[in-house]
Amino acid sequence: MDSLSPERVSPLLRGRLGRPYRYVESCRSTQRELGAEDAEGTVVAAGHQTAGRGRLGRTWEDAPGTSLLFSLLLTPRVDAERLPELTILAAEAVAETVGGDVKSPNDVLLEGRKVAGVLGEASEGRVVLGIGVNANQTAAQLPAETRLPATSLRLAREASVDRAELLAAILAALERRYEVWLKRAAST
Repeated sequence: MDSLSPERVSPLLRGRLGRPYRYVESCRSTQRELGAEDAEGTVVAAGHQTAGRGRLGRTWEDAPGTSLLFSLLLTPRVDAERLPELTILAAEAVAETVGGDVKSPNDVLLEGRKVAGVLGEASEGRVVLGIGVNANQTAAQLPAETRLPATSLRLAREASVDRAELLAAILAALERRYEVWLKRAAST
């Protein structure tokens, strides 16, 4: 049931983000799975990342099959100095979806504990948003030595989370915010 396979995720998608959608069981980083040939809205998700990254060169650790790990490609036609705003926009969409708060610029907290992070990388008019959400980890599976104490949705809600449904909900929230942001950027 908690599968991120295209057969499970694609029917849940309601907008243009996540189309096309690819899933890999394991990779170094989902951000490295998006290439120049990929179109805006492409999402790559993974069951495990072996070299996940956070802000300022920090590592992102995950227990295989427990996190929601994905990257989204956006290609907005705006001035380059506006592109970093998309990291905050994505963090706000994740926070809205999980009922958390944004710790600027890219962390999402639940009750003061980090549940998610967003890493935006911009280059040549393209932005790749890498998003990691601690979904179904137990306390023993979370990293102990972190700058902020970590939690998972499973621990906070005392129930497992369907990662496919979570992915679809985050993409819907992000798309709503992105469309508003694009309209504002076009008018300035």
